[in-house]
Formats: sequence, C-alpha cells, structure tokens
Amino acid sequence: MEQMLRVGVITSTHGIRGEVKVFPTTDDVNRFKKLKKVFLEVGKEYKELKISSVKFFKNMVIIKFEGLNNINDVERFRQLSLYVTREDAVKCEEGEYFIADLIGLQVVTDTGETLGILKDVLQTGANDVYIVEMENKKEVLLPAIKDCILNVSLEENKMEVHVLEGLLDL
Repeated sequence: MEQMLRVGVITSTHGIRGEVKVFPTTDDVNRFKKLKKVFLEVGKEYKELKISSVKFFKNMVIIKFEGLNNINDVERFRQLSLYVTREDAVKCEEGEYFIADLIGLQVVTDTGETLGILKDVLQTGANDVYIVEMENKKEVLLPAIKDCILNVSLEENKMEVHVLEGLLDL
C-alpha cells in the first residue's frame, strides 16, 4: 500500500514572492487549508515543505512555502508532484478508496472468472471508470457504480465485479 498520496502538481510560479500554482489531484481542494506540510517529489526522494499560506484562484491552489520567498526559489518546482503521508490524508468513508490503493488489484467477475488487473481510474465527474487490462492486453472499462463493483478487498488484493451486458463486446 502506498504511504505517500499525491494531492497536486505544481504547474507554475505565481508572482515573484515564491508562491506556486498547484493543480489539485484530490477531490476536495479545501483540504489544502488544513495542511501544514507537503512532500515534493524530487527524483526518487521526497523533500518536506512547510506551508505558510494557501489561497484559491479559479481551479488552482496558490501555495506559499516557509523559507522560499522569491520566484527563483520555486522556479525549479514546475511540473513536480506534491504528496501527503497516509496519516495526513483525508480519511475515506465506507466504500471509498484511494486510487493508489485500487491500481494493481486483481479483478474477478461474480462468476469466478479472472477478468484482469485494474490499471487506471478515469475520473469523469458523474462516476469513476475503472480501466481493467485483460490477459490478451485489451482493456475493458467498468463504471464504478454499485451495480458493477460488488466488493473491494485491499487485504486480498482483489475486486469482485459484475460485468454489465455489452461491456465485453469488442
């Protein structure tokens, strides 16, 4: 299970005082108001950054980090991801999961047939769509709705699904 969860990607600098624009990759942008620190992914390492202020502009989050006070300090952060530890992450409700925990699950049908491996999740707005790669390398798209997703067991690394009629017709 992933211990670091991505909450955003720095898209650009904002002004000359060391602020950055962040595209949020979390469902609730207001979570940034409560964050005291984030981790910047630099190569294969994480650099801890303390947050001194957060504001919102359109669909972006504007973050100011402690000790980084001009544009030159943050210019190199463009296109880098921001993470939080699992302990600092928003707690999931019953039946909710972090996308990072779902990717890689073995997907089986309610008839016991192995369908494939969950490779990615599309967030469409209405409901998520799970991309499952089958053994023949073809993909099937499953809507993340109760009629289709029957059970998720992170402990068993398995998701049980009901394939709606027509989804496997290629």
